[in-house]
Amino acid sequence: MKKVLLMLAMGAFIASCGDKKEKKEDGFEVSRTKTEEKAADKSEGVPVDLSNKGVGPIKNVEFADEIDQEMAASGEAQFNAICVACHQIEQRMIGPAMKGVYKRRSPEWVMNMILNPDGMLKEDPIAKALLKEYNNAIMLNQNLTEEQAREIAEYLRTI
Repeated sequence: MKKVLLMLAMGAFIASCGDKKEKKEDGFEVSRTKTEEKAADKSEGVPVDLSNKGVGPIKNVEFADEIDQEMAASGEAQFNAICVACHQIEQRMIGPAMKGVYKRRSPEWVMNMILNPDGMLKEDPIAKALLKEYNNAIMLNQNLTEEQAREIAEYLRTI
């Protein structure tokens, strides 16, 4: 008899350690299993591609060795007025984090995305992948000039 009771107790114990589901009074079912938390990956799931120049008017951008501080300051002011609604420096928001953008994208690609987001989202494979990754949040065309886009590009070098 003791063996039977012991086997029943062990069986109940083993069954209780599994996937617990509770039925709530309102009909909802709650699962009590632990799941591993996904490692917080702060980087994009989109591959790095420094050779892609994007779709738009910018075909070549050459950065000087030294950062143009005046241009970068103007770009920072524009970034803070326009871009921070969707982009943060070090964390994802509606759009990608901007820190280290030139380790992931070419300067031409960045400027073309600033100047021609509609065309980029229609034709560029990286822009399409980013659109998908960021829940179809479309980057709006801010109608900036090439000079303004270049100033923002210079500012992005400083972060």
